Amino acid sequence: MKYLIVGLGNIGAEYVGTRHNIGFRIADTLAESLNLDFSTERYGDIARGRLKNKQVVILKPSTYMNLSGNAVRYWKDKENIELENILILVDDIALPFGAVRMKGSGSDAGHNGLKNIAQMLGTQSYARLRFGVGNDFPRGCQIDYVLGQFTLDQRQQLPVRVDYAVDAVKTFVLAGLQTAMCDFNNK
Repeated sequence: MKYLIVGLGNIGAEYVGTRHNIGFRIADTLAESLNLDFSTERYGDIARGRLKNKQVVILKPSTYMNLSGNAVRYWKDKENIELENILILVDDIALPFGAVRMKGSGSDAGHNGLKNIAQMLGTQSYARLRFGVGNDFPRGCQIDYVLGQFTLDQRQQLPVRVDYAVDAVKTFVLAGLQTAMCDFNNK
């Protein structure tokens, strides 16, 4: 079985470490934990390898957040990966910092990356891991907030929470979505 794990983010030095790029950070940490290196290929950076008896393809799209669906669809088709074996890693302002929520489908909740993926795949029935970045911003400042850096306190907590998200991804691959949801949601 082959799995496509997609960390969402924006390319470019100005976006490194921002809340919106947490998907890239989780993907990087996952690849590092599996001793995989990324190579630049069509529509993004790709790392391929194994997690026990499962093949994994880790993607960090280079299409910018709002056009992530192009990369997801291309790599899904190129690697011949079933829809139920795709997991999208994404930031979520509706969750408190560091919270992890996995779902098998749902709305895009106003997230343009998820919206584009649904458009390109023709469905909202794909798994996603939402990583909470909080919502401590004044009305009308959402874009500045998600494109901003984590606070010092959050940066100190981030490695533990990202490792938790990586464990959730590994459980998704090895044991399935339902087990991952039971083991990692609301904790």
